[in-house]
Amino acid sequence: MDALTEYKQVSGILYSCYTAFSREGEQFIPEHVFGHLISGSMIIQLQNRTFTFKEGDFAFFRRNHLAKFTKVPPSNGGTFKLLSVIFDQDTLRKFSMDYNYTTDRHEPTEDAIMHIAPDALLQSYVTSILPYLDEPLPAELVSLKVNEALFLLLKKFPALKNTLFDFNDPGKIDLQEFMNKNFKFNVELKRLAYLTGRSLATFKRDFEKIFSTSPSRWLLQKRLQEAYYLIKEQGKKPSDVYLEVGFESIAHFSYSFKKMFGVNPSGVRQ
Repeated sequence: MDALTEYKQVSGILYSCYTAFSREGEQFIPEHVFGHLISGSMIIQLQNRTFTFKEGDFAFFRRNHLAKFTKVPPSNGGTFKLLSVIFDQDTLRKFSMDYNYTTDRHEPTEDAIMHIAPDALLQSYVTSILPYLDEPLPAELVSLKVNEALFLLLKKFPALKNTLFDFNDPGKIDLQEFMNKNFKFNVELKRLAYLTGRSLATFKRDFEKIFSTSPSRWLLQKRLQEAYYLIKEQGKKPSDVYLEVGFESIAHFSYSFKKMFGVNPSGVRQ
């Protein structure tokens, strides 16, 4: 059960608070994000790796990646608090022109998340930015704070310019390998198509050539097969599995599961 007690957004700056355990989260990261976990902990699952962040951690999230977020408030009954600064493409293009930052090579995108060690400058930045969320401010002033975050990151990691200022769309990749690694992510087909470097029409055409079925049918069967394995072989509960394999509701999951296997999810272990 989620309890979002506060959510503030000022241009590219987001501040969110949760008082209850949350498994909800954006599963597609469309823009680069600089984040600071003020309190609580957060688990982020990628296709082949899990990251854990604790109170006080900083991180950089690269755009165009799929991820699942689990947000956990402090065990003492406190509140999960996360500050995020989003670097959208328009902001980065303007920054690139204004300050002459360009990429000199294409940066590989395997490392979607980067832990950043805390330091005095980053801590000072966070302290200075929180008051900006308490009252309306001109967009120009908020823009200065977003640019300040960019300068701090580039000072600490000069090579990050090859990620921040690479404005190319994802290139065409192996569709079969991508789908087998990412079928658990509950995102629209157009997102999957984009991440494989294809238009939606080309994605569907290539998909049916490889898998001999439609993407929607294949995803449903693949997720249900994975759910069956997790319940039967690993002893997981249906209530823990349905979100993990990409279903939005347990009702839809249970209906589809029984239709495919002839038994309710809760009856598999029996």
